[in-house]
Amino acid sequence: MSGRARLMWDDAVTGYDFGESHPMDPVRLDLTMGLVRAYGLDAGVDVRSAKAAGESTLRLVHREDYVAAVKAASADPKAADQTYGLGTVDDPAFAGMHEASALIAGLSVGAAEAVWRGETDHAVNFTGGLHHAMPGAAAGFCVYNDPALAIARLLELGAERVAYVDVDVHHGDGVQAAFWEDPRVLTVSLHEHPRTLFPQTGWPEETGAGAGEGGAVNVALPAGTGDAGWLRAFHAVVPELLADFRPQVLVTQHGADTHFEDPLAHLAVSLDAQRAVMTACHELAHAHAEGGRWVALGGGGYAVVDVVPRSWTHLVGIAAHAPVDPESVVPASWRDQVYARTRQLGPGRMTDGRTPEWRSWEDGYDPADRLDQAVRATRRAAFPLRGLLP
Repeated sequence: MSGRARLMWDDAVTGYDFGESHPMDPVRLDLTMGLVRAYGLDAGVDVRSAKAAGESTLRLVHREDYVAAVKAASADPKAADQTYGLGTVDDPAFAGMHEASALIAGLSVGAAEAVWRGETDHAVNFTGGLHHAMPGAAAGFCVYNDPALAIARLLELGAERVAYVDVDVHHGDGVQAAFWEDPRVLTVSLHEHPRTLFPQTGWPEETGAGAGEGGAVNVALPAGTGDAGWLRAFHAVVPELLADFRPQVLVTQHGADTHFEDPLAHLAVSLDAQRAVMTACHELAHAHAEGGRWVALGGGGYAVVDVVPRSWTHLVGIAAHAPVDPESVVPASWRDQVYARTRQLGPGRMTDGRTPEWRSWEDGYDPADRLDQAVRATRRAAFPLRGLLP
């Protein structure tokens, strides 16, 4: 193992603030870091900041005119150009928007650089995972696409195979778009079905194009999918793809908005299942990515007190090889912080009290089951393009 796990953090990330009534409340970041500290995890990882992504880095993914539009909106929010997705209901312009967005991007790029250069095997940036931003537009609460930028930087440094696994409730559309024709990148997204959720993309038939055909894999989950179905779908698709692709680096996105308490989506996943997938991603990195190279990012999540801090604290603990006991009582000091910041009572334990179980795909599938239909559609559409049996 190459040193301690790295945790990317800078207090200035809380400047990524769309305003008081917006679901993307930066308190979720502050409370997550507070819980990480309350469990003493910060002592066991290498906590680092990084430079904000500069012009040349941003242009690995984003168009020059778009970056200029973000800078202009950042300097004068009232002049935001909505043709770039700025100043909209989803992505209101705010003073300092460019600086905060570029910092989050820089933290993800810094995580990728540290893993590639062997400074650490695992790096976490839970402030990142802003996967909807397009090369020329903001979208879905995302200004700069830090996962795509991290991957693009890995390619720039010489990586030939990078796998991206996105388990946010929303389709990882911006990352998929960035590498749609690039055979060096495998993007896998498990998300709520586009019929019922933004961004209305991520159909199983979306598989990439040109040299990148077969490089995009999408699992569109029925609304209401819970722990057993979510885990069944993950294990029916992701491990086989990674074993075949043999990525040099695994980049994962862990949006917490799959949770049954999340107000913006319709899956019914527990914190315990989220933790199980984090553990699986860690194990898959060690099994298939060279030396266990793993970059883990945050993402969506709008139950900002009850879910997000616990979920991402588990992510940090897993990456640090110091997993937090789900049955542990949440430190009182953190619950005091929650009340002081939000006037809400924080959760008492690091579990939802679930013991997630799922049925292996190898045991057969039920053609009448909606979840199995979704998995089957994905395997039929994408697996043969990679030389794998559907």
